[in-house]
Amino acid sequence: MANFELFSIDCSAISDLLYLVGVWGGKRKHFGGFHLFWFVFYLFVAKWLVSRRQNALFREFIHLNFRQHRLSVMRVSFMVLNYLKNVYFYSSTGEEILFDINGDAVALFDVINVQIFPHGDFKLVKVGKIDMRAYQNKITIDVNNILWNGNYIQIPSSVCSESCMLGYRKIIRKGQPICCFDCVPCSQGEIANTTGKCCLKCPEDHWSNRQQDQCIQKSIEFLAYDDFLGGSLAVAAILCFFITASVLLIFIKHRDTPIVKANNSGLSFLLLVTLKLCFLWSLTFIGAPVKLACVIRQTIFGIIFSVSISCILAKTITVVIAFKATDPNSKLRKWVGSVLPAYTILFCSAVQLILCTVWLMDAPPFPEQNTKSSVYKIIIECNEGKKEYFYLLLGYMGSLASICFVVAYLARKLPDSFNEARHITFSMLVFLSVWLSFIPAYVSTEGKYTVAVEIFAILTSSLGMLSCIFFGKCYIILLRPEANTKKHLMGKKG
Repeated sequence: MANFELFSIDCSAISDLLYLVGVWGGKRKHFGGFHLFWFVFYLFVAKWLVSRRQNALFREFIHLNFRQHRLSVMRVSFMVLNYLKNVYFYSSTGEEILFDINGDAVALFDVINVQIFPHGDFKLVKVGKIDMRAYQNKITIDVNNILWNGNYIQIPSSVCSESCMLGYRKIIRKGQPICCFDCVPCSQGEIANTTGKCCLKCPEDHWSNRQQDQCIQKSIEFLAYDDFLGGSLAVAAILCFFITASVLLIFIKHRDTPIVKANNSGLSFLLLVTLKLCFLWSLTFIGAPVKLACVIRQTIFGIIFSVSISCILAKTITVVIAFKATDPNSKLRKWVGSVLPAYTILFCSAVQLILCTVWLMDAPPFPEQNTKSSVYKIIIECNEGKKEYFYLLLGYMGSLASICFVVAYLARKLPDSFNEARHITFSMLVFLSVWLSFIPAYVSTEGKYTVAVEIFAILTSSLGMLSCIFFGKCYIILLRPEANTKKHLMGKKG
């Protein structure tokens, strides 16, 4: 390669090219016209060939083909293009000149920015270039040198509204171009973590953060032992369990005293054991629900409470029969003893047992993750299967308590020394009040508070039965032993 320089031109070669131009110009009607550009272009190439001292072959080609053989113009054009494929040099300005395989000049363009100023004058500023050479083939733009329309130095926005921030979505303005829109926050549970994008719904176990640009894991909720509420109820249940155990030990130690023997000590012992189980069983409601706990906790609770109320009902019936059977001719004398209380407990408990068995066979409870009650948290709870069975369980316990309350109320006027019916009446009144209040509270709460309400109802009703029936007897046994005599119980004053 060599720099392109000024030189003298071999006129004979040029004259042959001019002849070619003349012939081609004369044939323009057959070849679609001839432009001045091609004349200048071929003249330029001939000048280069002469300057490179490679014009001998070209001059011979011209003389041979045009002066002697008069070849066709089309054939000559292809021969000329064959020479152009190998042309490659630098001009005096350092610009690279070359041609492609078709003999066409490779495009190299300047990108010009027309900069118009307020007073009407303007100037042309080169801000880049387009280079189509095979090893370049790229566009280069210097954005900093561009003066945009309206005298903007930076690239102006092509929309009438800026892109929405994270957490927002577009709403197209009616009657305006699509580039004009308003930005509104994403709906709850949706995010937009990329500007200008639509809102995306978070997975079921996630929720949108405050900025609504990220999905975060929902909190897990259940009544746990390390929770203040769960821990407090657990402590209360354990404390009540030990109080009941203490009462049972007192009754066992003083089982031969008149006040313990007066109202069927066997029923008292069984009632205290079931109350202990009630307090202890409430602990199964605390902690993360698992399949086994969900299946048995409501059913076993219902059976234990039914046994407890059946014991109280049996004690009440025993009191009534004991006073009605004082007449030697009374037919109730054959029911005096332990047979009737045993049948009462077995029958009343069997009904609840059958109901719980049907419940477990038809629609057993199971643990589930409740994502619908709250959008911010996942509640792990026991699904009761069919709540109708749970309400039937409560309804049956309520029926037993109501019967027990009515019987005890009717027997309240029996002699005070023997009469336990008054204490049973108050205990059943507490029981019914608690569970009647439980139902609306149970329905209106959710999550761990639902479980807490049920535990509270179990503890309160059990403690009510324990205190109304047994605390008075413990007071006499421990603090007034002189009243714990047969003479006192028979109502005889010395």
